[in-house]
Amino acid sequence: MMSQSHTILVVEDNTDLQNLLKINLRDQGYNVFTASDGKAGLDLFGELHPDLVVLDLMLPKIDGFDVCKKIRKKNRLIPILMLTAKSEEVDKVLGLELGADDYMTKPFSIREFLARVKAMFRRIDLSLNQEDSDEGILQFDELQVDTTKRKVTLGDEVIELTSKEYELLLLFFNNPGKAYSRSELLNSVWGYSYDGYSHTVNSHINRLRSKIETDPANPHYIRTVWGVGYRFADVEESR
Repeated sequence: MMSQSHTILVVEDNTDLQNLLKINLRDQGYNVFTASDGKAGLDLFGELHPDLVVLDLMLPKIDGFDVCKKIRKKNRLIPILMLTAKSEEVDKVLGLELGADDYMTKPFSIREFLARVKAMFRRIDLSLNQEDSDEGILQFDELQVDTTKRKVTLGDEVIELTSKEYELLLLFFNNPGKAYSRSELLNSVWGYSYDGYSHTVNSHINRLRSKIETDPANPHYIRTVWGVGYRFADVEESR
């Protein structure tokens, strides 16, 4: 059993699945609270300020998409793991575009689910430790990252990033010119690498580009490496 006391909010209307997740998460030492509809989930989120939200997309009263949007307006950094049905291919992408950090497709194994939750918390702890140890400003053209304040600016504009967008940008910034496959990015930023989850990377790249690129269709900072994945521009490509 793990000793951490992270608080997790599970918003899932399927009672059997909700109970299964609750029992297994509590067995791992987490504090777990549950809600069976979107409205109750948002109310609990406001009361608890949890460390992680597990969010089903198809919910009564307020669906998961709107719940995700409302949570992101209140807190851009809290990790959100969304649950989708196997047939909801478009919903996965839309959920990620609205700010979810990751997704799992039902049905899934509890073992993989717990591993994914552990990976999310491990990345949070690692990121916090890096913030404590790293001091300085990273700069490339108009884009700047202040690692001590976890602050990103483009020119004079402050760019609001989610935790995963920030981690992704920081990885690129620290490795200019290096090409990463989607699998490598999943492993480096999300802490796992499973087949079939390239949507997670693609959607985060698209979101990040929409925030830092003047022309996302012709990106300057995050370049596509055809047949491989993505890389950050290097000094030779600086304007």
